[in-house]
Amino acid sequence: MPVRTTQSSNAGRGKGFGLGLAFGSALAFGGSGVAAKPLIEACLDPLHVVWLRVAGAALVMLPLAVRHRALLRRRPALLAGFGLLAVAGVQAFYFASISRIPVGVALLVEYLAPALVLGWVRFVQRRAVTRAAAVGVVLAVGGLACVVEVWAGLSFDVVGLLLALGAACCQVGYFVLSDQGSDSGADTPDPLGVIAFGLLIGAAVLTVIARPWGMDWGVLAGSASMDGNAVPALALLGWIVLVATVIAYVTGVVSVRRLSPQVAGVVACLEAVIATVLAWVLLGEHLSAPQIIGGAVVLTGAFIAQSATPAKGSAQPVATGGAERELSARETAT
Repeated sequence: MPVRTTQSSNAGRGKGFGLGLAFGSALAFGGSGVAAKPLIEACLDPLHVVWLRVAGAALVMLPLAVRHRALLRRRPALLAGFGLLAVAGVQAFYFASISRIPVGVALLVEYLAPALVLGWVRFVQRRAVTRAAAVGVVLAVGGLACVVEVWAGLSFDVVGLLLALGAACCQVGYFVLSDQGSDSGADTPDPLGVIAFGLLIGAAVLTVIARPWGMDWGVLAGSASMDGNAVPALALLGWIVLVATVIAYVTGVVSVRRLSPQVAGVVACLEAVIATVLAWVLLGEHLSAPQIIGGAVVLTGAFIAQSATPAKGSAQPVATGGAERELSARETAT
């Protein structure tokens, strides 16, 4: 009996530690847009901010890439997909969108990704989805209508909304890619290695697209305005690279390994809440009551959609490519 008690106690501490890591990861990721927007408003191109984030994080994660260099030979398609879609594509679209619309709105639009995955499964792969998953899609779309206040004639910047939707579509592309051959047993790639190579590939692609040699580097030596308060630009960049990318990735991956995908998915949904609250407090981006309610509905629908996957080997219809992979990919975006 004492052995069982000890094991139970250790399991409880492990789960508590995992929840703490998951919350810390959501907090770190949620602050990326809030730190990036002042740099963009200080006249740094959104693509240049993305490049600085990805390239800086890639340098920090380079030792992990060297350690897992065998992945280049074993899983080149997965690494390319992660780098092009989950890193370069998602972040470029997301940062471009927050230059035009509030941070919270952009992130909530991105949370349509689980619903879009279901659309891919149902209409492209022609596979049935569960009733719960369909309800999640309806909730997510209805909540988004409240977030963008469609009754006001879509008062938000349409281009900004389309850019945020582009970020969600890039996530879908990675979800679909990662679902191919994901059940490979002992040959499943280490997620930290995938992240490290994804950042390196994303940095290489963004270097060609963003052309950082034309960036106004002098902006980084000055300060940026955060709701009227001057903040050193380098401090904001340091947060984006070290906290909102490197630390957020590592804590996110470790937390998923200690928690069930469903629990991790619930905590990950806090990312949008945290981003919205931080944008409200630090940037003065207030949302109306209908938008707040709509945001809660979007997150509820996204969670239902991503957690409606039946157990492996079940004859039930499918819902998504897996909540654990979605968590890792979604965290890359913000």
